Amino acid sequence: MRLADSVAAVSVADAVRASVSYDQLRACDGSLYWLEARPDAGGAATVTRWRRGEGTRDVSPAGFNVTSGIHAYGGGSFAVAGGTLWCVGDDGLYRSRRHGDELELILPASLGDLTVGDGELLAVRESEHGDELIAVPLTGSPQPRTLLASSGFLGAPRPGPGSLAWCAWNERDMPWDACEVWVATYSPRGHAGNPVKVAGGPDESAVEPRWGPDGALYFMSDRTGWWNLFRWDGHKVEAVAAIAGECAAEPWELGYASYDFLDDGRIVVAVQEGPRHRLVIISPGGAVRSVGLPYTSIKPYLVAQGTRVALIGASPTAAPQVALVDLVDGEPRVEVVARAEHAELSGAQVSTPTELRVQAMRGRDVVALVYPPAGPTADWQAPVIVRAHPGPTASCLLRLDWQAQFFTSRGFAVVDVDYLGSTGYGRVFRESLYGRWGLDDVHDCAAVAEHLLATGRAVPGQIFIRGASAGGYTALHAVAQTGPFAAATAVSAIVDPDRWAETVPRFQRAHALRLRGGAGRVRASGVQRPVLFIHGTADDVAVVEDVRELADQLTARNAPHRLLLLPDVGHYVATSARAGAALEAELAHYRKVMAAGATS
Repeated sequence: MRLADSVAAVSVADAVRASVSYDQLRACDGSLYWLEARPDAGGAATVTRWRRGEGTRDVSPAGFNVTSGIHAYGGGSFAVAGGTLWCVGDDGLYRSRRHGDELELILPASLGDLTVGDGELLAVRESEHGDELIAVPLTGSPQPRTLLASSGFLGAPRPGPGSLAWCAWNERDMPWDACEVWVATYSPRGHAGNPVKVAGGPDESAVEPRWGPDGALYFMSDRTGWWNLFRWDGHKVEAVAAIAGECAAEPWELGYASYDFLDDGRIVVAVQEGPRHRLVIISPGGAVRSVGLPYTSIKPYLVAQGTRVALIGASPTAAPQVALVDLVDGEPRVEVVARAEHAELSGAQVSTPTELRVQAMRGRDVVALVYPPAGPTADWQAPVIVRAHPGPTASCLLRLDWQAQFFTSRGFAVVDVDYLGSTGYGRVFRESLYGRWGLDDVHDCAAVAEHLLATGRAVPGQIFIRGASAGGYTALHAVAQTGPFAAATAVSAIVDPDRWAETVPRFQRAHALRLRGGAGRVRASGVQRPVLFIHGTADDVAVVEDVRELADQLTARNAPHRLLLLPDVGHYVATSARAGAALEAELAHYRKVMAAGATS
């Protein structure tokens, strides 16, 4: 394998520095706020503000990690009211002091989905006994008041005119399987009364409630097989627009906002269709129009400001960035207010993907994104890294990933696979992996790899599989059987679904129970190819003990493997302070296998 002479390899430092994560976009007093995690700065998440004429600045103290552990994955971890920052840290709810340069702990608790109401802050509080919706006064004594309690899960407390809306689901379900939207009468500093279920049930996921400017309650429901927008006027529920796509993201975190209301009565919505996102506008009459944008990936955080919408968008040539889109007339005008790329990457040759469809089991199509090695000829052939996304209800994202470019700039092709169970293809597809985990997902990844071999794209003996979290489980099972893969990299991997169901945080316990019953535990005796394990010692989603045990068993069998433990790193390695070490280990793993194959 040799790099084209004109292609410069993307360095580890540059790939990590450009892997900035933008999340939880919000607006207040004419400013935009978002959560920004910078791996090269230790991975701590910071609240950043953008104001026209001033640019961007951090508003949370340096070194303070704005993070919520509620429901394991957090979300809605900050809010701004009257110039005061309210945010969640490791110890609970904090509030900025008068001069804004330091925070004071207000309430020790596990909190999320912070929402500013009329003179109070609404939030979800989790304990080992269940969830509560609470209200905290914005001024005076910050004594919390419990509005609702459940032994299951609550989310999206959204105050409206004399009312409060929220989501609820029980401990036997994930919110993308079964979730309900409720409404109760409510006045600030009062209590919720006369609750009414608006939508949702055992076979319906109703999420993201919010009050429209017309006083009606809007929400997303997948009752048609796709998450689409619905409206409740206090008497009946009606569809706002029928779209054959996902108008909401799978709710792993609290605080998503996949739609918002423009001042002129239109509604702006982010729609996912397979690996692609698009922005659409729904007119008051229900007509749907796509907005031509330079983005193919849009995060579920839309913020309308007049006739403009702020969003976090990306494309195959642009990593996620914060942008303002003017939707007044004619062609939309895009203003980028924050981007991750830096000067050192301005001359980098970016590998852009092609979409591949491969027929898998029972005639079903599998979609994959193929990133060729940078600077290839039309008839390129290369070592291939097949990536199984996490979730497994996540999906491939059609956006620039500098950590993928780290490999394509070194002569590898990178292939992302939307295997069975991925989001973006409707409810039936998403649910089809239940009871088949470790089987159909592995088959789909192998089918893509076999196709690349058959068409001469992949170098025989140099096809690798890599996955994180649930994708790590897929990768391990892919090398525990005869197949096209020469080695695997398992990052933050799940090893034993039954044990995982006992150790996983309570939010994801129902997911573990529904997924298991497929391939079962990864057994050392079945592993046939070299494996690299990368795992954070502070991972509380997939505990490190399971990986340690499997690695010890492989050692006893003299099976080739390496275990890289990352001290104090949690479940998300790619955005952690040790992301660079993980990239270097993964590259060395593939090169070692390739060198061994060349000499055998």
